[in-house]
Amino acid sequence: MSDALEKAEQAAREAASNTDVLAVAMAALDLAKSAQAQTQQQPAGCGHDHSRFDARKWWTIGGLVIVGGCVACALALAFAVAMVAVAIGATSATGSFLILRSIWIQTKKGP
Repeated sequence: MSDALEKAEQAAREAASNTDVLAVAMAALDLAKSAQAQTQQQPAGCGHDHSRFDARKWWTIGGLVIVGGCVACALALAFAVAMVAVAIGATSATGSFLILRSIWIQTKKGP
């Protein structure tokens, strides 16, 4: 009888170890499935296709940037020319006022 009892205990131990191995294998399988599902999903918050390249869009953007730069440069040159004109006018006005002041002082003194 003890022989039959030992065989039953041995079978129970094998069954318990088999269920532990089976549980670890099932957990590994679930982990592999979830990892595969994550790699197949698109990045979060991204709903467009990354594989398509639209050259026309980038040519348009580049052209607009170049035109915008040219307009800014033209406006800067126009501002520079206007400031040179203001400086020339201010210098002429100052010279004129100094000459007129000198004439005014001489006429007040008399000949």
